[in-house]
Amino acid sequence: MSVSRRYLVKYLESNGFRLLREGANHSIYTDGQKAIPIKRHRQFDRITANELCKQAGLAPKY
Repeated sequence: MSVSRRYLVKYLESNGFRLLREGANHSIYTDGQKAIPIKRHRQFDRITANELCKQAGLAPKY
């Protein structure tokens, strides 16, 4: 099962994260304390999406 990048970003934004800047291959999202790099792929596998949620300090959703 794969997860759309759009849904992952919406989940982060609904939990207080916002776009900080665009890097060369990543978009950097922050909540003021943590910075989470999100690759610019259309789809992520479920494991990667959950790891990004854990890095953000959120409950794994996928």
